Amino acid sequence: MDAETAANNEPIVGEEEPLFGNLDLFLFSLIAGLLIYWFISRKKPEPIPEFKKLETPAPTTKETSFIEKMKKTGKNIIVFYGSQTGTGEEFANRLSKDAQRYGMKGMAADPEEYDMGELSRLSEIENSLAIFCMATYGEGDPTDNAQDFYDWLQENDDEDLSGLNYTVFALGNKTYEHYNAMGKYVDKRLEELGAKRIFDLGLGDDDGNLEEDFISWREQFWPAVCEHFGVEASGDDSSIRQYELKELTDVNMNKVFTGEIGRLKSFEVQKPPYDSKNPFLATVTLNRRLNKGGDRHLMHLEVDITGSRIRYESGDHVAVFPTNDSALVNKLGQILGVDLDVVISLNNLDEESNKRHPFPCPTTYRTALTHYLDITHPPRTNVLYELAQYASDPKDQENMRKMASSSPEGKALYQSWVLDACRNILAILEDMPSLRPPIDHLCELLPRLQARYYSIASSSKVHPNSIHICAVVVEYNTKTGRVNKGVATNWLKNKLVTDNGHKSTVPMYIRKSQFRLPFKATNPVIMIGPGTGIAPFMGFIQERGWLKQQGKEVGETVLYFGCRHKNEDFIYQEELQDAEKNEVITQLNVAFSRDQEQKVYVQHMMKTNKEHLWKLIHSDNAHIYICGDARNMAKDVQLAFYEIAEELGGMTRTQATDYIKKLMTKGRYSQDVWS
Repeated sequence: MDAETAANNEPIVGEEEPLFGNLDLFLFSLIAGLLIYWFISRKKPEPIPEFKKLETPAPTTKETSFIEKMKKTGKNIIVFYGSQTGTGEEFANRLSKDAQRYGMKGMAADPEEYDMGELSRLSEIENSLAIFCMATYGEGDPTDNAQDFYDWLQENDDEDLSGLNYTVFALGNKTYEHYNAMGKYVDKRLEELGAKRIFDLGLGDDDGNLEEDFISWREQFWPAVCEHFGVEASGDDSSIRQYELKELTDVNMNKVFTGEIGRLKSFEVQKPPYDSKNPFLATVTLNRRLNKGGDRHLMHLEVDITGSRIRYESGDHVAVFPTNDSALVNKLGQILGVDLDVVISLNNLDEESNKRHPFPCPTTYRTALTHYLDITHPPRTNVLYELAQYASDPKDQENMRKMASSSPEGKALYQSWVLDACRNILAILEDMPSLRPPIDHLCELLPRLQARYYSIASSSKVHPNSIHICAVVVEYNTKTGRVNKGVATNWLKNKLVTDNGHKSTVPMYIRKSQFRLPFKATNPVIMIGPGTGIAPFMGFIQERGWLKQQGKEVGETVLYFGCRHKNEDFIYQEELQDAEKNEVITQLNVAFSRDQEQKVYVQHMMKTNKEHLWKLIHSDNAHIYICGDARNMAKDVQLAFYEIAEELGGMTRTQATDYIKKLMTKGRYSQDVWS
């Protein structure tokens, strides 16, 4: 019976059949109720798409105009940074803070976040200046965050930057072939596009003393700026706080960061894609010691990336985010007399700044010192300068300010007391009992703890769901009698497969590399990698073996590997000998440097096989790969190649140098080196 029939029959039935009337009413009410419920529940979701539509534009409203931002906030100096490990960003922040002392206003900026095509508009702002702190990464490449800016500079020949005042400070390392290439390029290219350089290019060498290079440049730079713009230093050298402390007592702990790099709860709810701001928590599946003896600990670690959609190629790097030793964190808490579990937020005093906090906030002091701040490296001079005000002993205060100055005695004191003695912030506080800074200011000043990069020791063709790491654990005694430990390697060493019933995890992501096997498998490869420099070659060997199994023709695969003692640290011995037996490695050359009176290194073995090497390079189109120490090994190996080209190619030293440089340009001589 439908609702309409029931309603029409009601008056006829009357009192004679009340049962039907009640039933009809009941059914009518039931059906009407169901219809209303259906109608309401159907209507409810409708506003949701509209609500979502209102929310979606939010990300696009992000300010990409640095000009408008500078105008809005009254800034006239902008410091762009190209930074891979955080030092370039740190220097940029220091320069932007300096501006205040000269009656100017500065902001530090990541070129990746802004439209760099606006550089030509900087002349719209009176007394404006762009400073570029540009680090060089790898083989003369821009850092990841400066790649788009580099491309823009290369592609825009018709850009007119005649109204732009600029200067560049470059960060690099002399042990690398392309020393400070990015900084030099930016400096030269801006001039080509019409910009006006108001102070000379600064060159910072991390193989020497980068901090000293920066201070010396900065000390001369600011007087030049004052002269150019006709301004005077305010003479106010007092500490300028960038952040203010808020202690949070009534806070929902679900909204407190516990070590996440970017998004809150990102380690609990993992969402691809994974990168430097959103690392993947990979499970440790194997952690074994590689060396059979000796006082060092060389390890092989495997992590599982199943289900992450992470892809890698042989030669890529894996970046891991380590945590500081809890013993060091606890000691810092004790010495400063603070409760490390207080929930805090450090908020930028400049409300317009893109950087609202120095690290993810709200969080606790314990989390900040464990996950976000670098407490193991010797602090830079600006940290000492800012902390000096908290030393109650005038002599300590004077020494700290002296170490932060550019005077020869100040530099010498900083070099001997801080750098040579490897004093980290804890050691400084222990050795200077009068220095007791407030922990929030210390947290503001310490640099961010950075990801560590390792050459991947596996091939994705053989191990698509696994990434292998090969590393030596860093541990050494300092001049003050302390034991200093490498943050990442000691943290990785303790990553057992299961720890108290829990699976160990490592936050990681992949950084692409140019260190690639030749496109044609028939090309011979020459791999030179002593110690843990063998890591990427394990991936190369696995891949060449896989290609052979697929029935592909594979060229000669020659390895030069070096270690100290055959019976102690011949790492991957079984794997390498198996690969040689199966003719995946066509020639295995191992130099045991300390098994005889005279030390034998990889470059000595190269000279022993010089005729074969020269034939592979000069006649067979071989690709050369070098991995390991940049300061000594890579230079010695390059020198050996010069000598082979001179002797067997009948070249002068200049011709031999040019010959090897051409191989580099063609991508046939690749280096994955560190200092």
